[in-house]
Amino acid sequence: MKPTKHVLSALVLNQPGVLAQIAGMLAARAFNIESLAVGETETPEFSRITFVVVGDERLDQVRKQLEKLITVVKVLDFSQDEFVERDLMLIKVRCSGPQRTEIRELTEIFRGKIVDVGHHHVMVEIAGPERKIEAFIDLMRPFGIIELVRTGRIALLRSERTGLEDDEPATPQSAAAEA
Repeated sequence: MKPTKHVLSALVLNQPGVLAQIAGMLAARAFNIESLAVGETETPEFSRITFVVVGDERLDQVRKQLEKLITVVKVLDFSQDEFVERDLMLIKVRCSGPQRTEIRELTEIFRGKIVDVGHHHVMVEIAGPERKIEAFIDLMRPFGIIELVRTGRIALLRSERTGLEDDEPATPQSAAAEA
């Protein structure tokens, strides 16, 4: 079976070391994390880790092993579901006076915004799906990219389903009791 890109979302207890456990388990099984984003959820006791890995059928086994970790509430593979994803990027591009107008117009087309201007550069913020970010980067290459940084992908299922339906509702108290 050919390896495919998977967007995984892990609901975890908001505790030190959880990210290291997950990254270690993936690394030990030779999965490289291509993208990673972590942040608190609507409940401060939980964090959501969104990571993108390229994997084969072994990835489902790893997902199940991750769920056995005490600090992990649930891990979902969004790859078979409809989901909304976003990356955020800041990109610093070389430009002279006449080029600023062209860069500004391209930024507007991509629904980005210029967040900083220097004598010989502009900095642009762009958010959107990976393909949008990649397309904007390709358009900026001829101007000269000075540097760029990306947040890593974040994603949520389009449906009202959270992935916790199979389990009892997660609360900070029930998750902590399991720990």
